[in-house]
Formats: sequence, structure tokens, C-alpha cells
Amino acid sequence: MKHDSPRQGDSRSTRQHTSPRKRAAVPHVPTPQAGTSPDEVEDGGTRLNKALSGAGVCSRRQADTLIAGGKVRVNGEVVTEMGRRVFPATDRIEVEGRLLACGEALNRHRHTYVMLNKPVQVVSTVRDPQGRTTILDILPDDLKTVRLYPVGRLDFFSEGLLLLTDDGDLTHRLTHPKWHLPKYYRVLVREDIPPAALTAMRSGMTLAEGDRVAPVEAYIIDRSEYGVELEMVLHQGINRQIRRMCRDLGLTVLRLLRIQQGPVELGNLSRGSCRRLEDHEVKALRKAAGLS
Repeated sequence: MKHDSPRQGDSRSTRQHTSPRKRAAVPHVPTPQAGTSPDEVEDGGTRLNKALSGAGVCSRRQADTLIAGGKVRVNGEVVTEMGRRVFPATDRIEVEGRLLACGEALNRHRHTYVMLNKPVQVVSTVRDPQGRTTILDILPDDLKTVRLYPVGRLDFFSEGLLLLTDDGDLTHRLTHPKWHLPKYYRVLVREDIPPAALTAMRSGMTLAEGDRVAPVEAYIIDRSEYGVELEMVLHQGINRQIRRMCRDLGLTVLRLLRIQQGPVELGNLSRGSCRRLEDHEVKALRKAAGLS
């Protein structure tokens, strides 16, 4: 398989990659939305934890923690009852003083799912105390008004596929260790890679800080004057794992690009651009996360 060699300062669109291994008044009893389970409407309204999850704040389990901790107000009243039902379209719901606009987000088909090709020197958060450029800063205006949150992170100097959504349940699944989907990366390093380094990656390593990381699939896919390019597939993922592994193996990372997460591929989306996921991609992603 032939691959173009990455060039320093290259501003061209990211090329298509193929992995070597494919892989009004509140009604007394509202009319339920299609697909709503009976327990969600038996007393009217929607469970508060579901409303928070539907607004993209957090998962339902995390919502229960917020409610129990007195962090949630409904119409100005602190609510600590787990089973409290609300009408998101008309009730005023606040989490830690922040007002939610969550009514229509309860229907998962109205959630927003976005793929961003994150450039380097952009932080994977919606705000940054240091004043650096965030992913929210580079989104188009129509998406800046949606309460999108990143699904995981890419570090400051890494680039590529980053998912954003207001679907709290999906975010929870995709960031929980039990549901980690494989993530595919292209990694350009300066040095030649000895067989022992590949063996260490594939066998699992203990990093210098003492963290034990699971085996990583690693393949050399190109050698050029610019360095050696690897494809690496992570099934676990801890903070800055690839960079720390390469550091401990004496390898200098020149470029780190995520090209795929689970069934969703970056394709030819240009650097700094984003797009909404297609229906079939959302379906595949939710299925992979056990939410089909």
C-alpha cells in the first residue's frame, strides 16, 4: 500500500486513509414522543436525569450525582429527588447556576453529532483559562450556539478526528473504559524504529510514570526522508499515551494524527473543518457503544 510522505508545513486537506485492518400551559399528561418508554410518561413529564443527559450535560448516572448533591434547581427550587419529573420545554432547569435549554434535545434524533478535523495548537475544550484557541472558536457560527462537548480529547499538538455532541449518554459510553472503541492514528517519528520497539508496543508497556498500558497494534507503513510513519491502534487510551510510549522508546514524534474512532473515519475532511455525521454514521457509532 503506497502512502504519500507527509511534508513539513503541508496545508493540503487530509487525505483518505484506509486502515490495514478494516474494521404554553403544561398539559397534565403529555403525548409521548415516538420511542418513549411508558415509565417516562406514566406520571407526566420526563425524569430529571434524562433531561440533563438529553441536554448534553452528562450521563444519567452523573446526573444522579449532581441531583443528590443539591446542584440542580427546577423553577428556582433545589431538587434532590432522583425520580423528580420535569417538563423541559417549560420548566426552568439550572445546573450549578447554569440555565439549560434542553426541551427538544430529549429526542435523540435531534441531537447534534459533529466530526472535527482538529488542527494543532487548538485545545480540545470549549473554554481555556490560558486564553488559547479552543475547538469552539473554530466551529462555524451555526454550531457555536449548540451545547456541544468533545468526546475525549486530542492534545495541543495533535490533530485529526475529534467527535463533538450534545448526546450525554453517548459521550459517557465513548469515554468509559468499558466501551472504549479502537482509535486509529498515523504517527510520524524522526528515528528508524527497531524491531524491539515494535515488540514493546505490541506487548504492552509500563511507562516511566508507572502507568501500565495495554498492547497497541503498531505497523510501519512508510519510510521517507521525513521519517518513519506508523499506524497505531489503541484499545485503551490514557493521557498522551502515544507520545509517552514513543518518548520511553527513544522516538521523537513529529506528527500525530487521529484518522478513525470506532466505525467513524476522518476521510478527506480538511484540516480545521467540520461536518455533521451522516445518519448511518450515528447509527453505527451508537451501536458500537451499545446504545442501538
